[in-house]
Amino acid sequence: MPSVLVVEDDPSIRQSLIEVLAEHGYAVRSSADGFGALREVTQTPVDAVVLDLGLPDLDGGDALRMIRGISSVPVLVATARDDERDIISLLNAGADDYLVKPFSGGQLIARLSAVLRRTGHVPSAGTVPGVPGVPGTVPGSAAADPLRPVTVGELAVDPGARTAYLAGRELRLTRREFDLLAFLALHTGQVVSKRRLLTEVWREPYVDDQTVDVHLSSLRRKLGERAAAPRYLLTVRGVGIKLVAPR
Repeated sequence: MPSVLVVEDDPSIRQSLIEVLAEHGYAVRSSADGFGALREVTQTPVDAVVLDLGLPDLDGGDALRMIRGISSVPVLVATARDDERDIISLLNAGADDYLVKPFSGGQLIARLSAVLRRTGHVPSAGTVPGVPGVPGTVPGSAAADPLRPVTVGELAVDPGARTAYLAGRELRLTRREFDLLAFLALHTGQVVSKRRLLTEVWREPYVDDQTVDVHLSSLRRKLGERAAAPRYLLTVRGVGIKLVAPR
């Protein structure tokens, strides 16, 4: 199992990154600051580092240079800085790749997998499940075919055709409502956090969680249910939401 160190000071973003990486087969450690990251890299080797630049104690660029002084571990920079000069400077300082915030969990996994392949840190096949086109993808899983139709009880969702039917009646959904329903359908039975929904569906991990709540409320109405009397969309308090077949 490949190991990744996530260096991110924002607790909600850090947790979202940890969840995405863990769900794709990575062993994850984390640090909220640059000096903590240096201690982690020194004490216990990891296969890769995902490094935020806006750290409370060190500029991420300086942290990158210090990591490079003690280790050749692949570093994927996660940054809100999109100026070409900054990006070139980071690559010259030793970054193996970069992602500009906000980004989706899919982009993170794809970039990280590519970095591991290029640097020779590729884990054996079968150890990184759920990533399309990457060794270890589980055949027939939702992640292996994100456009496959899904049926849950009387609910039928076809991401490829972008249609959803409930008991044979087509649901009139907005684009975002459909994206939300399709994502939950592809992860039927799994509890999905609001942070992950913002990252994977909205691709905006910094938006308030209330955005998800508003769309879930609208989606519930169209599914003919209420939060107090759910049928398909079950809330797991303090954790997230999951789509299930009605009992």
